[in-house]
Amino acid sequence: MPKIRGARAQARVELPTELEQRWQALRRLQGRADDAAERALQSAHGISVSEYMALAALAYSDDDGHLRQQELADAIPLNHSSVSRLVARLENSGLTERYLCQTDRRGVYTQITQRGRTLVENARQTYLKTLQNIFDDARDDPALSPHVANLNSPDIPSA
Repeated sequence: MPKIRGARAQARVELPTELEQRWQALRRLQGRADDAAERALQSAHGISVSEYMALAALAYSDDDGHLRQQELADAIPLNHSSVSRLVARLENSGLTERYLCQTDRRGVYTQITQRGRTLVENARQTYLKTLQNIFDDARDDPALSPHVANLNSPDIPSA
């Protein structure tokens, strides 16, 4: 490669550490899973991964299908303004309802509707099958296979 006239020689950046390489591999795996799940959920159920994750978080909550918006933001995870837009879309579709907390008028709760429960129950198999396919494919990639092995470990506590 020809040198550019007048350009100073710059010190070469160190190669990524093992930690950085593992983190990059994990992010690649997540990206593949998100992309595949996005296509599958959109095609089969007309919802995005974020919408599925929000509905699932509400459906699985210990609090009868409702969470404060901040709790929902933590569960997905998305920032507060993204969650507000997401919840508005879900509400407009009849999948959730919002209401004010009786004891703290600043608190806004999101409640999953029966229609939302039905949708997330139907979409769950699509989501799980897609994840399993991605993880099965990733087992052959030396950089990704340790992550897949960790995900399949019985020692990992559920959230």
